[in-house]
Amino acid sequence: MTDLPIFAVLPDLLAALRTGSNAVLVAPPGAGKTTAVAPALLGEAWCTGEVLLLSPRRLAARAAAERMAALAGESAGGTYGYATRMDSKRSAATRVTVVTEGIFVARIQADPELTGVSAVLFDEVHERSLDGDFGLALALDAQGALRPDLRLVAMSATLDGGRFSRLLGAAEQGAPVIESEGRSYPLALRYLGRSGDGRIEDAMASAIRQALREAEGGVLAFLPGVAEIERTAERLEGLPETIRVHHLHGSMEPAAQRAAIRPEPDGARKLVLATGIAETSLTLDGIRIVVDSGLARRPRYDRAAGMTRLVTERASQAAVT
Repeated sequence: MTDLPIFAVLPDLLAALRTGSNAVLVAPPGAGKTTAVAPALLGEAWCTGEVLLLSPRRLAARAAAERMAALAGESAGGTYGYATRMDSKRSAATRVTVVTEGIFVARIQADPELTGVSAVLFDEVHERSLDGDFGLALALDAQGALRPDLRLVAMSATLDGGRFSRLLGAAEQGAPVIESEGRSYPLALRYLGRSGDGRIEDAMASAIRQALREAEGGVLAFLPGVAEIERTAERLEGLPETIRVHHLHGSMEPAAQRAAIRPEPDGARKLVLATGIAETSLTLDGIRIVVDSGLARRPRYDRAAGMTRLVTERASQAAVT
């Protein structure tokens, strides 16, 4: 665990928070920021209360809490807990609570002073959501008017560090920006293409079978939604018993989500059919191959209907990468 790239810059982050209230942390995927920063704060003299770690997704919130608890030799609900819609594990002993952005907004509106909270960490802040932006605005307001001792940290893999530095810093100077080099591995990219009049499930099933034949290791396949995952799984029936097929999306039971994330206990090969929920804040063990449909389902505001609806559209090359 201590060989993660984030540990090289943690001393700089801790030093910045000893002398100031806010900081910006830029750390690429795999650096370890989600599970390493909050535990490091607990030993600081100023951190006498709770640390809130904001996660954009329920699955990622629960996984982060369980991972930190496991590293500490505990179960979730002890020193490390989580609180999401319809699911929570925390106790009087909890020092770090991973919460979704909506839960944080509700909490700070009910208690603008954030009583008993020493720090708020905004993970994956670049994803930009209404609850995320609103929560950050409320936290800055609380810090300026009620809690000058409250520490705020904006964390992301692809963050505009200068912009958030100015947002979190004083008028004359921005908040310090700490950057981790991260740890990435070389990728061999292959574009297969597909017929415009064919179904995406057929193309994905064919690509996944090809990947399983031509390469070793686990496979993570990205599809735009739950319906596409289920239809692709139907087309993959008959795979060898040594390949375990998992679904991964937000509406699944927690036990099934955990099974998709953790390594196979008997060393079997893993195939995970996932929505974009697996793009950030999660690390899936044993994955060597990624098959991406090139499609994503995103919320778009319909001006005619006056409401937001989900739209399936082509994913950008940057998002796929």
